Amino acid sequence: MSPGDQLTALRDAVAALETAGVRCALIGGTAVGARSGVPRATLDVDLAVPTSYSRPSVVDALVGAGFELRGEHAHSVNFRHPNGEPVQLAFDPAFDQIVERARPVGIEGTHVAVAIVEDLIAMKERAARDPAQRRSKALRHLADVELLRGDIADDDEGW
Repeated sequence: MSPGDQLTALRDAVAALETAGVRCALIGGTAVGARSGVPRATLDVDLAVPTSYSRPSVVDALVGAGFELRGEHAHSVNFRHPNGEPVQLAFDPAFDQIVERARPVGIEGTHVAVAIVEDLIAMKERAARDPAQRRSKALRHLADVELLRGDIADDDEGW
């Protein structure tokens, strides 16, 4: 998918949740890109939703907006946007305060609540320590931490 497809999926998911009165925060690779200022390749759009919301109501809001329900897990629900882009909603008590602390960021003309840098770093460090992670994915999480801490290439680096 192209970045435009992810942006469309993000906009539509946030709009569906807002219409249903559900707060959310962008997390994951897209959030790392938004906070670091460095575009970050990612396979899906990840949003955290507080566990205080009714999970079935949240699912209904996205399905009603045209998203296809692809799977439910203990702490997440997977959807596919009509354009094919994967969207994952995280329902994890560990993320409830992250949603509360999230602040809006302008992303291509849309304002989206995005997890703050400190929370993203903590999430990425925790994910990197997970023994169930593939090594390549753990290293990606650690690289995200460094991006968030300001390890960003200058314009002339690498050529």
